[in-house]
Amino acid sequence: MTRSRPVLLGVLGVLLLGAIWEAYKAFGPTDGVVVGGLTVLPRTSDLAMPHLITMFTRLGEPVTSAPGSPALWNAVLQAAGFSLGIAAAGWVIGVVVGLLLAMLMQRFRTAESALLPWVVLSQTVPLIALAPLVAGWGSQIRFGESRWQDWMSVAVIASYLAFFPVSVGALRGLESPEQAHVELMRTYAVGWWTTLMRLRLPASIPYLLTALRLAAANAVIGTVVAEVSIGLRGGVGRMMVEYASASSGDPGKPWAPIFGAVLIGLVAAGFVALLGLALKRYRRGEVVA
Repeated sequence: MTRSRPVLLGVLGVLLLGAIWEAYKAFGPTDGVVVGGLTVLPRTSDLAMPHLITMFTRLGEPVTSAPGSPALWNAVLQAAGFSLGIAAAGWVIGVVVGLLLAMLMQRFRTAESALLPWVVLSQTVPLIALAPLVAGWGSQIRFGESRWQDWMSVAVIASYLAFFPVSVGALRGLESPEQAHVELMRTYAVGWWTTLMRLRLPASIPYLLTALRLAAANAVIGTVVAEVSIGLRGGVGRMMVEYASASSGDPGKPWAPIFGAVLIGLVAAGFVALLGLALKRYRRGEVVA
């Protein structure tokens, strides 16, 4: 019962969200709630807020009326798989870069003082403005006969968002061992690398897992936004833009890629949860990074 409780609470949370959606659509004003000329709650028309049954029924219908058109759920699933692959690549890059920065900052206090402010400031750059720049720089890179692909730019953007929580969380985790334990390693004349592998990294697991969850979510967000900014086809980001044009005559269709993005996030979070099970012996308690 204890193990299934988080799953049950998650399912109840989703059901409650759906109930709130339908309740507001049933009793909310058609023009939304406007305060001081600012719309604070959305309109409840079928165009702006379709019923949940409309959204899920639309998933089983063809994408278009053209003969041979695949089911909408199939198209969304393929796009979600494409975006998930890019997000995974960005997550791996972000984790590697974040861990390297954390180890560097833990090893040298001067490096921490010099790099940590820039690590924090890096997240203030608007992602929608950075994505075209990365794509432009990437177009000038050559790997022999191979050229830089647009999906690589999207992966770089995803890693840009993913490395931040890893670097901060890993740094806090690497500094978490008690001073007595660190002094014991010094008494035995153990070097920095051995101390890192035997003491600091195992002690950082509770902090690092939390950071990995945040990095996974950031990688998914970065992938979807970068796909829209760069114009990369094949993923759920571009699909959101394409399907939005059909909202006037097909209100359930634009919500399909949104469900695909939610699915990507759940898969990413589930992977980190499995990773946490593999490292269960080091998890003495979850700590917010």
